[in-house]
Amino acid sequence: MSEKMTELTFEKAMEKLEAVVGKLEEGDVPLEEAITMFQEGMKLSKYCHDRLQHVEKQMTQVLSEDGEIKPFTVEEQSK
Repeated sequence: MSEKMTELTFEKAMEKLEAVVGKLEEGDVPLEEAITMFQEGMKLSKYCHDRLQHVEKQMTQVLSEDGEIKPFTVEEQSK
């Protein structure tokens, strides 16, 4: 992968994942390349899943604290 995962936005990671899935679905990829692409797709899938869980946790905190509506801000996850 040319970009580090931490530099990817969620949207860009989804675009890359969709491209990988599309290529694999075509079925014209040599086995070794397909395995590499599958591994990349799994990494992208995990990254997207983790980002969604992080945002869901933030939303839960925002909505449940004292029952009051508070400003919602997205904090970048640092690794």
